[in-house]
Amino acid sequence: MPTPHPALTRTQAFCAAYNLRIPILLAPMAGACPAGLSIAIAGAGGMGACGGLTMQPAAIAAWAAEVRAATNGGFQLNLWIPDPPPVRNEAAEAAVRTFLGTWGPAVPPGAGDATPPDFAAQCEALLKAGPSVISSIMGLYPPDFVTRMKAQGIRWFATVTTVREALDAEAAGADAIVAQGMEAGGHRGAFDAARAETAMVGLFALLPAIVDAVKCPVIATGGIADARGVAAALILGASAVQIGTGFLRTPEAKLPPAWADAIGLSRPEETLVTRAFSGRTGRSVATAYARAASAPDAPPPAPYPVQRALTQAMRDAATKAGDIDRMQAWAGQSASMAQARPAADVARDLWDGARDLLR
Repeated sequence: MPTPHPALTRTQAFCAAYNLRIPILLAPMAGACPAGLSIAIAGAGGMGACGGLTMQPAAIAAWAAEVRAATNGGFQLNLWIPDPPPVRNEAAEAAVRTFLGTWGPAVPPGAGDATPPDFAAQCEALLKAGPSVISSIMGLYPPDFVTRMKAQGIRWFATVTTVREALDAEAAGADAIVAQGMEAGGHRGAFDAARAETAMVGLFALLPAIVDAVKCPVIATGGIADARGVAAALILGASAVQIGTGFLRTPEAKLPPAWADAIGLSRPEETLVTRAFSGRTGRSVATAYARAASAPDAPPPAPYPVQRALTQAMRDAATKAGDIDRMQAWAGQSASMAQARPAADVARDLWDGARDLLR
C-alpha cells in the first residue's frame, strides 16, 4: 500500500483535533458571514466562522446559537484587536467628507464620531458562546483573556502577516497560526496598521517560512479558491486552509448581487489594496470609488474607525442601489475562481480535488 502524502497525514491530524472531516475553514469575514453559510460548510465537514467586529454581544450570542443548533457545534468566532485611539484631524476629515459628498449623500461633521462596539463586552460574549475556536486579527489577545479562553478548552487561532508576528503569536499561546498572504480579500491582519501596506508578503513565500519557524499547526489563507491552491498550500506545510472570497458567490453568503457578480469578473490585477473604506488596509475590487480615492489628488483616508464611519452613508446608499462603483466590495486576488454554487458543494469539491492531486 502506498505511503500517504505527508500533507494528507498532517491534515488528518488537524481534522481529528477539531472534529472535522475536511481541512476547509471559512474565513471569519465581518459583515459577510451569515449563519447559513457556516452551517453549509460545517455540513460538508469543514468549520464555519463569524467575524464579530461590528456585532454587539447579543448578536454574537444569536449567531452562535443558530449555528450550534444546526451543526456539530464546532465553529470559529473572531474579533479584531483594537488599535490605539485614532488621532483626529478636523481639517483632514473635512476634506474626506467633501470628497465623499461627490460619491454619495452629504457627510455631516459629526459622522466620524461613531464608536465601535465595546471590545471587552464582545470578548465576554465570545467566552459565553463557547466556540471551539476563538481567533484574532490585527494583534494578540491580552494574556488574561487567553488564560480564560484556555481554561474553557477553547483553542486560539492567531492571524498573522509576517514571520515575526507568527513567532510572537506562538509565544503568547496561540494553538494555531493563520498565515494571511497579501492576496487575501478584505482587511489585512497586520499587527501594526502603519506597516500593513509596506510588509506585503505573498502566501507562498510567507507560508513555508512560518511553517519552518513555529511548532504549532499553520493554516493558510489568502488567494486560495480552487483545489490547486488547496493542494499547493498543504504541500508547503499548511495543516488546513481558510477561504473567504472563494465562498462569497455561494447563495448562502447572501451577498448583494452586484458585489457577487464583480467577484466573478475580477482578475487578480483588477483588485487593489486601499484604506479608503475603513481607514485600515484591505483588498477590494478595483471599483470606481476605490480607484478615485487612490488618486494623488484625493484626500488621505482618516484613520480607522473614523474613515469607516465617514464612508457609511456612501456604502449604505451603494448597497441599496446595487451600485458596485461605490460599494465596499472586498475581494481577494483569486476572486474570479469563486463559484456561484452551494457552499457545501464548493467545500467538498475543493477537498476532493486537492486530495486527488496529492495522491
